[in-house]
Amino acid sequence: MSHRIPLQDITPPPAPNSDGIDLYAAREKIHTRAFSGFFRNLRMAGGALLMLIYFGTVWLSWNGRQAVWWNLPERKFYIFGSTFWPQDFILLSGILIVAAFGLFFITVYAGRVWCGYTCPQSVWTWMFMWCEKLTEGDRNQRIKLDKAPASASKLLRKSAKHGLWLLIGFVTGLTFVGYFAPIRELCIELFTGQADGWAYFWVGFFTLATYGNAGWLREQVCVHMCPYSRFQSVMFDKDTLIVSYDPRRGEPRGPRRRQADFKSQGLGECIDCTLCVQVCPTGIDIRDGLQIACIGCAACIDACDTVMDKMGYPRGLVSYTTEHNLSGQQTRTLRPRLIGYALVLLSMLGLLASAFAMRPLTGLDVAKDRMLYRENAEGRIENVYSLKILNKDQHPHTYLLQAAGLPDLRLQGQREIRVAAGDSLSLAVQLSSAAEQMPSSSNEVTFTLQDIDDSDNRVVAKSRFIGPQVR
Repeated sequence: MSHRIPLQDITPPPAPNSDGIDLYAAREKIHTRAFSGFFRNLRMAGGALLMLIYFGTVWLSWNGRQAVWWNLPERKFYIFGSTFWPQDFILLSGILIVAAFGLFFITVYAGRVWCGYTCPQSVWTWMFMWCEKLTEGDRNQRIKLDKAPASASKLLRKSAKHGLWLLIGFVTGLTFVGYFAPIRELCIELFTGQADGWAYFWVGFFTLATYGNAGWLREQVCVHMCPYSRFQSVMFDKDTLIVSYDPRRGEPRGPRRRQADFKSQGLGECIDCTLCVQVCPTGIDIRDGLQIACIGCAACIDACDTVMDKMGYPRGLVSYTTEHNLSGQQTRTLRPRLIGYALVLLSMLGLLASAFAMRPLTGLDVAKDRMLYRENAEGRIENVYSLKILNKDQHPHTYLLQAAGLPDLRLQGQREIRVAAGDSLSLAVQLSSAAEQMPSSSNEVTFTLQDIDDSDNRVVAKSRFIGPQVR
């Protein structure tokens, strides 16, 4: 006997005057209000320094070349007085790991200050917002302009804004590509039509990427695309500095006259002016509590402090504080998690500094020829090797090449080798030995490269010497 499972239709009815229910919420454009204050000045000073480093470093010269240059075709990475090769990639990995732990340490202590002050997405977005204010006016003017019908004035203002955005994006993309191709030659070739097709592609790509991210996506990158906004919350604790509104002081909120006795009216210090919302680059209301969209930029603090000053109330209604402080408890600065990150960070910095200090300035790679062996005119067994010598120093060096490993081993080829500063040299050498002097058909040999002027600069590389089968 079959049993039927009863079914019930739970499909919600369609909305009035609609064919269905739209589950997609369209993005509301955020128009930020101009403001001033301590944290804004701090952010502008930090942003100006970052801009100077990013746009200025690429134009510096060092010993006749670009000071910072990732020369990918030749696999050389110049950073001022140092030359790095692919063999030094582990050092780059170490730098990235140290930077990650430094970010973890800062997040545990001060929350998302990286996002609010130094993240490129935030810095470029603030710069694009300034262009918007310059061409379209302040917040209310921009809102009216967006709602206004098409006109020549509106087209002119919008075109000027997008023109500035594209200009900043182009300079940003050109500078980025300039770290991989000499910026001076790149500019000349780019504007004279002589640059490689890939140069045009990458400059165009980063121009559009900057234009799209900072001009159109803006806070959506921080809220929906950035992985840091997702996992940073697990590093917060109740003693982490966060931008927060104090409801004990502010509630209940409401408008009032400047000199009015708000306490007798049963009001808190928040006058519900919503300036904290109007200056927020992600459009949140900080009075609703800690939110994932908050980037810790402190714009709401500056705006609220300005209002508190005008009303004659003490500052700090919105401030950098901690959850413990908000609940009336004492904030602990030193705590196990923070100390742990600090110890790990210091240890990694020490190891990285030691690795840089002990990095050999000479590299030697030995590759045996595919031919196993041959017999020369003297009847000796001969092996051919390809040597690649790297001089990572910024000064030329002369080396003495030696080989050992067999009793009657002879080195044929160039023995005294000079390598230019930050350059590499490839050469072929031959080793020969009498067959009767070989203990086996495969023997270990050692190549030694000794700096003639520096006894401490010495590198060793091992290989195999192949001969006939020993009977």
